[in-house]
Amino acid sequence: MSSALPSQGPPDDDSQKLKIYLLPNLFTAGNLFCGFLALTKIVEADLTGATGYHEVKMALLYILVACILDLLDGRVARMGGFESPFGREFDSLADIVSFGVAPAFLVHRVVLADVFINHKEIGWFIAALFVICGAFRLARFNCLAAMSGSGGGSHFMGFPIPMAAGMVASLTLFLIWWDEKNFRVGYWRYGLPVILVFLSVMMVSEVKYPTFKKLNWRTQKPFVKTILIVLVTALFFLLWQKLLPIVSPLICIAYLLYGFIRPFISRRLQREIEVDDEDDDDDHSSAV
Repeated sequence: MSSALPSQGPPDDDSQKLKIYLLPNLFTAGNLFCGFLALTKIVEADLTGATGYHEVKMALLYILVACILDLLDGRVARMGGFESPFGREFDSLADIVSFGVAPAFLVHRVVLADVFINHKEIGWFIAALFVICGAFRLARFNCLAAMSGSGGGSHFMGFPIPMAAGMVASLTLFLIWWDEKNFRVGYWRYGLPVILVFLSVMMVSEVKYPTFKKLNWRTQKPFVKTILIVLVTALFFLLWQKLLPIVSPLICIAYLLYGFIRPFISRRLQREIEVDDEDDDDDHSSAV
C-alpha cells in the first residue's frame, strides 16, 4: 500500500515573486496621467473659438512630456536594477493610451475630420490604424522580451510608438505654429494623414532602431554630463515656445531616417553613435 505524498506547490523563492518597484512605476504612472490629460484637453477644445488651439497645444505638450517620462522610467529601472515583467506590462498599457489613443484622437479632431469632411470614415480608419499598429508593436515587443528573458536587446524592431507619437505631436504643433505666423498651411495639412499611415506601417515593420540602452549615465565624469543636461534643459524651458515646434520634428525625423541608413553604415560608426565610449571601454576591459 503506497502512501500518497503531499502535493508541493511552486518553490517559494524570490524569482517567483511579483516585483513591483515604486520609482520607475511612478514615471510610468506620470506617462499615463499625461496621456489622460491630453485626451481631456482634446475633448474640451473648442476649435471654433479663440482659445481652441490653446487647448490643442496643451494636449500636444502633454504627449511630448509623456515621451520624456517614458524615456526616464526605463532609464531609472535599468540604473537601479528595477526591471521587471510588471514594469514592462504597465509601461505598455500606459504607452497605448499616451502614444496610441491620444495622438490618433488629436490628429483626427484637428486634421482628419477637416480633411475628410465628406468621407469621415476614411479619417476614422486612418486614426484607428495608428492605434491598432501601435498596440500590435507593443504586444510584439513584450512577447520578444519575454521569449529572450530580458528587457529587450540593443535595438527595437519597428519604429517605437513613443517616437511615432512624438513625431505626430511635433508635426501638428509645427503646423499650428506655422498657421499662427500667418503662413499659409494650405495643402501641407494633407501630408499629415499620409505620415500617420506611414508611421503605422513603420511601427509593425522589421526595420531596426537603436534603443540607446548602452548609453552610460553613471559615468566616471558625471560633472560634465550633468552640466550639459542642466544647460540644455534650461535653454529648452526658456525658449520652448520658439524651439519646440522646430526642434522636436527634426529630432523625430532624424531618428526615423536613421533606421533606414543604419544597415549601410559600418559597425564601428554604429557603436560610436549608439554606445557610450566609456561603456564601450568597460565592455572591452571586462572581456579581457
